[in-house]
Amino acid sequence: MSNSIKTINPTNGETLETYALMSSAEAKQVVDACYDAFLDWRLESLESRAKTVKAIGQAMQKHKDELADLMVKEMGKLPSQATQEVDLCTAICDYTAEHGPKKLADEERQPGNGERGFVTYSPMGVIYGIQPWNFPAYQVVRYSIANIMAGNGVLLKHAENVTGSGLLLEKIYREAGLPENVFRTLVISHDVSDEVIAHSAVRGVTLTGSDGAGRKVATKAAEYLKKTVLELGSNDAYLVLDDADMDVAIDTCVQGRVYNGGQTCVAAKRFVVTEKNYEAFKERYVARMQSLKAGDPTQEDSDLGPMARVDLRDGLHDQVEESVRKGAKVLCGGEKPSGKGAFYPVTVLDNVTPGQPAYDDELFGPVAALIRAKDDEDAMRIANDSRYGLGGGIISKDVKRATELASKYFDTGMVFINGFGVATPEMPFGGVKNSGYGREHGGFGMLEFVNAKSVIVVQE
Repeated sequence: MSNSIKTINPTNGETLETYALMSSAEAKQVVDACYDAFLDWRLESLESRAKTVKAIGQAMQKHKDELADLMVKEMGKLPSQATQEVDLCTAICDYTAEHGPKKLADEERQPGNGERGFVTYSPMGVIYGIQPWNFPAYQVVRYSIANIMAGNGVLLKHAENVTGSGLLLEKIYREAGLPENVFRTLVISHDVSDEVIAHSAVRGVTLTGSDGAGRKVATKAAEYLKKTVLELGSNDAYLVLDDADMDVAIDTCVQGRVYNGGQTCVAAKRFVVTEKNYEAFKERYVARMQSLKAGDPTQEDSDLGPMARVDLRDGLHDQVEESVRKGAKVLCGGEKPSGKGAFYPVTVLDNVTPGQPAYDDELFGPVAALIRAKDDEDAMRIANDSRYGLGGGIISKDVKRATELASKYFDTGMVFINGFGVATPEMPFGGVKNSGYGREHGGFGMLEFVNAKSVIVVQE
C-alpha cells in the first residue's frame, strides 16, 4: 500500500500535490494533542468561543481567492460556485457566533427532587469528522464550527482528492486565533481512520458520504459506543404537479440537477412529473439541458466543470448504461467522452422505472431521471418510494397546498417549494431513512455532540 496520496486536477488530469500519509503513531499523537487542547478550550466562555468563530469567518474571506482557486483545481467546480461556497462558510460562522451563546447557555429548571436545578451543555471531547470532496470547504465548516462553538476539539479526515483544502482550512482556523490543536486535519488511510474512531479521546464521529460508507463508520463507532451523526446520499425527487408554473419548473429542475456538476447530496435527481405536464416538460427540459456545456471551469463558456474524479465519472456512466439495459431511454447525453479529464455530458433519461439505478440509487453527477406520474397523489407516492430521504422539491402555484404536502406527506428532512436550495445556516440540514440521522445548521448541530448534564441542588 502506498504511503502517500496525490491530488489530481480533474480538468486536465495533472498532479497537483503529493502528501505523505501519517502513520498510526503520528495520527495518535495528533488525537492526543487535540484532546489536550480541548481540555483548555472547553473552559473558554461561550462569548470567547463565539468571538473566535466570528474571526474564522472573517479569515476565510481574507483567503477567499486562495481557497476558491484550490477548490476549482482539486475538484473542478466553477469559480463562481467556489466563491459562493466560501461566502456560505462565513455565513455559517456569523450565524454560529451570533446564536451559539444563547443556544448553549445553561437552562434553569425546577426539579421535583431539589430546590433548584439547571441543564448545562458540556462539551464532550474530541469529535472526528470524515468528509467528502464535493464541497471541500463547506462540508468541513458545517460540522467543525458547530463543535468548536460547543467547546469540543475537532479532527478532520478529508477526502483524499481535496487534501489541500483540508490543510488550508486548518491554517485559516489557526490564523484566526483558534488555539493550536483544537482543530487538526489528519492525512490518513482508512485503516488508521478506524483506529482514530477507537481512540478513547474521540467521543463522537460524524460522516458525510454514501449510505455504504455510513454503515461501515456507524458499525465501527457502535463497537466503541460512540455517538454518530450521518449525512448520507439521496435520490431527491422534485415533483412537478398539475398546476405547476412550467417556467419555474424548468428553471428549478435544470439548476437543481447541474449545480456543482450535479455532485450534491441534496441535488434534484428524480423529476416526477404528472401526466398532464409530462410531454411539455420533457420537451423543454431536454432542450435546456442539451444546451449546457461541460468544460474547463475556468472558461466563461462552461456551464459546469468536470466530475471530481475519473473513477467517479466511469461509475456514473456504468449506472446510466445499466439503467438503459433495464429499459431507460437516453434523451440527451449518455456518451462517455474520450480525452483528458473527468468530463461527463449533461444527460437526461426517460422511461425510468423501479429496478434501474436511475430510479433506485443515487446518480452523483449531471444525469436527470424523468418519471411519469398519473396525478399529484401518484407523484407523492413515487417521491416517497425510495430508500433515501434527504431533500426534495414541489413545484406548484398553490403554495399553501404545497407546504401542507411538504410538512405532512413528504418523507424527507428538507423540502424546497418552487425553487432549488442547498443549505442555509438558519435551517436544519439532514435526512431520514438511508440518508442518515442527526442535524446540522439552524442551531441543531451545536447540540449534537454535547452532554446535556443535569445539575440539581437538593438543599441550599
